[in-house]
Amino acid sequence: MIRTLRAWAAATALLGLAVLCAQPTSAQEPRNYVFVTHALAGQPFWQSVKIGMDDACALVKARCQMLFIQTRGNLDEQLTNLKAAVAQRPNGIVVTLPNNRLYNDVVNQARAENIPVLAINVDITDKGVNNQRQAFIGQDLEQAGYDLAKAMSARFPKNGPVHLLVGVSAPGQIWAEQRAAGVVRFMEEYKKANAGRDITWHKLDSTTDLAQATSRVMAYIDANPKTTGYLDMGYWHTGVATTLRSQGVPPGKILIGGFDLVPAALAEMKTGYVQFQVDQQPYLQGYLPVIQLHLMNNFKLSAWDVNTGRAVVQPSEIDAILELSKKGVR
Repeated sequence: MIRTLRAWAAATALLGLAVLCAQPTSAQEPRNYVFVTHALAGQPFWQSVKIGMDDACALVKARCQMLFIQTRGNLDEQLTNLKAAVAQRPNGIVVTLPNNRLYNDVVNQARAENIPVLAINVDITDKGVNNQRQAFIGQDLEQAGYDLAKAMSARFPKNGPVHLLVGVSAPGQIWAEQRAAGVVRFMEEYKKANAGRDITWHKLDSTTDLAQATSRVMAYIDANPKTTGYLDMGYWHTGVATTLRSQGVPPGKILIGGFDLVPAALAEMKTGYVQFQVDQQPYLQGYLPVIQLHLMNNFKLSAWDVNTGRAVVQPSEIDAILELSKKGVR
């Protein structure tokens, strides 16, 4: 009897999901959803987001497009894309918000025109501004930085000095600044808990260009050979790991960690030169907004925030993730 009830409950749950994902009428035109990002096309992380978007759009039979910028770090270009998206009058807009004030007027214009707006990946941090986006789907950035530094601290030397280099990949952009703030918050606590030890850290403008980031970080390490570890607020530390390996520096002599399970980071974790990587599950950042917009438009449900995670992944877990990474979903 219990087994029968469980089977009935499972079948009922699947039927409910099918009903929610169904269109109200077969005659309805497909909904149009536009994603507006601050990223360049071709970046591995954002390709995972796009796969999530495409899968969800196929499920709910919606038309979706993802807009990228063409010039690295050009937020004004993203703003132009956002204005163009609003002009299309789609059934929903999904946007990243890497600046506290730049996008507010356009987001509010969209809401005034009854266009649903969801934020993903990076959200405004200044709650005093008027931005009427309806929900945020993404990582708790500050806490993720804290957790990454905490994980690395388990590999710090038990005695003697500790010096951590913090690569702020995009100074002024919320995602980089918030993660770095989390790292600093942990280091302040660690220093306080280890009174009497020489514990220091330095923030560096490491950029989002792989070659430049590698050059800047390696120059710093060469000038400060007692650097204990390097934490990048993105995934550009992979170039540093590759360089250290090519120079014959033993893996782990300089601890390295960063964000996102991109193929280059997974490869360097396999070699032992990257020890810590934080997963924010980009697939969910593409998939879930489409499902929310579908439910909001077709069933008048409200938007809701989703924390897509801040799991710290270590080398022992890589083999199970590699196949999923090849498919672009991790």
